Amino acid sequence: MLRIIIFFLLFISIPGYALAQQKVPILIYHSIDEYKGQGSKELFVTPENFEKQMVYLKNNGYTLLTFERWKDIGKVNKPIFITFDDGYKNNQNAFEILQKLKDDKFKPTATFFVISDFIGYSNRLSRIDLKVMAESGTISVQSHTATHPDLTKTDNLEYELKGSKEKIEKITGKPVIALAYPYGNVNERAATETKKYYSFGLTTTPEIYTNKGIKDELYYLPRIYVKYSTTIDEFAKMIK
Repeated sequence: MLRIIIFFLLFISIPGYALAQQKVPILIYHSIDEYKGQGSKELFVTPENFEKQMVYLKNNGYTLLTFERWKDIGKVNKPIFITFDDGYKNNQNAFEILQKLKDDKFKPTATFFVISDFIGYSNRLSRIDLKVMAESGTISVQSHTATHPDLTKTDNLEYELKGSKEKIEKITGKPVIALAYPYGNVNERAATETKKYYSFGLTTTPEIYTNKGIKDELYYLPRIYVKYSTTIDEFAKMIK
């Protein structure tokens, strides 16, 4: 009987076991701004609502991580990832809100997935923007490819994957280890190429991450959309 108890205690102490039971929400945003009639309304979240959502995370003990700290998901309280796709200029609103909420106990971080060839366009973040944000420690700047193609259809994978990684690293001076697939689309060929340059690949499969133990699991990470219409009650439910 004693042997059985010892085996059980050893088993539940294994990090992989704990990780398998853990749920980790990865949220996806696009624009943090007032909607003014252009583009898809549901891809916007107002600064006011975004701040309410971040305050909710702060008040309820969540730990906001970036992919550099993936191995910490089994060590911290209520891990969650906040991600933004496309690198819109209005993501500065999110950066400013996260900076404002930072204190001795709450140190929020987020990941900006930028399209490297679009950096500096009129409605996109500039090189200076990205450099400042990366150096702040609040924002991790990662890749959303070079030109935002469907990776399951393009033949220019090396440029889209390697080229964007190298360009962003040159701007920020920091490693680029994660890729958000454009449109959330990925197949085995694209995932295999992604593995050559990145440690993580993110889809838009709408579910909370749990370790299922499948092959190349970190290249098929799911994400949950936060939309213009998402209420704070819905937000609270989607991350549980």
